[in-house]
Amino acid sequence: MTHPVPYLSFDGCCKQAMRFYDAVLRGTHVSMMSVGESPMAEFSPPEAKDRIVHARLELPDGGVLMADDAPVGEPYDGIKGVCVALTFDTAAEAHRVFDALSIGGTVTMPMQATCWTTAFGTVTDRFGTPWAINGEQTRKSA
Repeated sequence: MTHPVPYLSFDGCCKQAMRFYDAVLRGTHVSMMSVGESPMAEFSPPEAKDRIVHARLELPDGGVLMADDAPVGEPYDGIKGVCVALTFDTAAEAHRVFDALSIGGTVTMPMQATCWTTAFGTVTDRFGTPWAINGEQTRKSA
């Protein structure tokens, strides 16, 4: 069975967001294609050429995060009704990632122990992506 892959959409800041996520999540490879580099270039307005049509970040554990920029002129309402949940082997790594994502973002639940993990917190980063960060699991769910 295939694993769900978060596919984020941004309004012109995809390249910056994915480079940031690459650094914070210690990605193993990031690839991006702009509209100007794509087969759509000749059919797109000039102001769209630097927007990202597809980005893929490969993570150390084999996970993937994908993203793009919304088309120029399309309404963009941000990322709503979902978050990207990450679970780390240690509370220390969870805290490191949470702290990095929090810079310029909005913490909605500070990191703290819960009934399922030694460290959990939620944050919306400076690019508008909501995250739920889990440290080492302390209790198996049913």
